[in-house]
Amino acid sequence: MSRRKILGSLGLGAGVFALAACAPDSGSSSSTGAASTSTGEAGATSVPAEMKTETAGPYPGDGSNGPDVLDISGVERSDIRSSIGGGATADGVPLTVTMNLIDLSNNNAPYAGAAVYIWHCDAEGRYSMYDDALLEKTYLRGVQVADSKGTVTFQTIVPGCYAGRWPHLHFEVFPDSASITDVNNNVLTSQLVVPEEVATATYADSRYTDSVSNFAAITLETDNVFSDGWEDQVPAVSGSVQGGYTLTIDVAIDPTTEQEMSDAAPMPGEGGPGDGGPGGPGGTPPQGQPPAGSPGADGATPPSGRPPQPPQN
Repeated sequence: MSRRKILGSLGLGAGVFALAACAPDSGSSSSTGAASTSTGEAGATSVPAEMKTETAGPYPGDGSNGPDVLDISGVERSDIRSSIGGGATADGVPLTVTMNLIDLSNNNAPYAGAAVYIWHCDAEGRYSMYDDALLEKTYLRGVQVADSKGTVTFQTIVPGCYAGRWPHLHFEVFPDSASITDVNNNVLTSQLVVPEEVATATYADSRYTDSVSNFAAITLETDNVFSDGWEDQVPAVSGSVQGGYTLTIDVAIDPTTEQEMSDAAPMPGEGGPGDGGPGGPGGTPPQGQPPAGSPGADGATPPSGRPPQPPQN
């Protein structure tokens, strides 16, 4: 049964309020995210709400807006800190991301065999394959296939914070590894919140200098993606800056239904780096020309496919 929801208010006019920075906590931390309610694997007794659909943003690298990392041999990997095949490696505070996939259409069983594509910016707020300095780089992008428990795990770094967005990680879920070469096959496009305690401690690290002021100028309430509700997108946290962090979250999916775009989410092509570049008030996007077919490139229209588009009035 289709439950496609037409885009409502884009939530782009919200003002940006200063966020007082807490003193960095150099010790270990542990908290339970609202979305991580199971006992550590999919199919547990307590099942979270279905994960929200969110925009993929302007730098997905999935072929919907220029380059396509999903066609590159070697994209299926757990450690995404280096470019595929070696070469450049993203530097930053170590981060392990574990996602437990739950198939709501199959009696909440583990979504075994599903493929998860994850991507995010580096410590400087740049996206590989799009920033001028990173056009030939593919780091911080990768695919993992869920095991029999519906679990995938990635080794990466804590993302930086660019102006206009709360720090986050993007991901798409596909029914299986064979379907990843066509972005329209995905059954979920969403984003995860980087918990405040992780960001606050991490951005005291000198590798994240630019993130300090950007993070001070954004809140979850003013973020144009998360402002309509983020509780189910906040992972549980353990670890520290020194030893690295671990984020764990349950991702409940109904692959038989159409995706819903959350009301606050920006249009495809918005929500990228830059203080009011796409997705944020004021400022400019990263250096370089938009990829062919991207919004704003020679008057081109946004790419088709998921997330769903608003009606023509």
